Amino acid sequence: MRVLYVDDEESNRSLVGSMLKRVGIAMDEAPDADTGLWMFASQDYDLVLMDIRMPGKDGFAAIGEIRAHTDARRDVPIIVITADDAHEIRVRARALGAQDALIKPVSKDQLTQAIARVAPGWSAPKAA
Repeated sequence: MRVLYVDDEESNRSLVGSMLKRVGIAMDEAPDADTGLWMFASQDYDLVLMDIRMPGKDGFAAIGEIRAHTDARRDVPIIVITADDAHEIRVRARALGAQDALIKPVSKDQLTQAIARVAPGWSAPKAA
């Protein structure tokens, strides 16, 4: 599985990246929505993790642009990871096409459970 994580905070990207690595998921990272959209359009991803509040273009706009694609990329699952725990944020993200929303800070279990819910065929490795 290949994941794109778009978040303006390097520490968030680093933390999520190490969680995903522990469960065998490769992650590319983008520091802003424009870079993330360019990466999304030029490479194949199985899942997008998207922050909402970023300088410049926000995550809502980025989700809208992903869903506006005319090819199969438009259907890639999106999980929002946001520090804003307002119910309206999650409702709006889902209305735009995100399948799930997590509130920062996220744990490895929360993240892997959300991925398992939205990515058909993927399941977290069993603990030894």
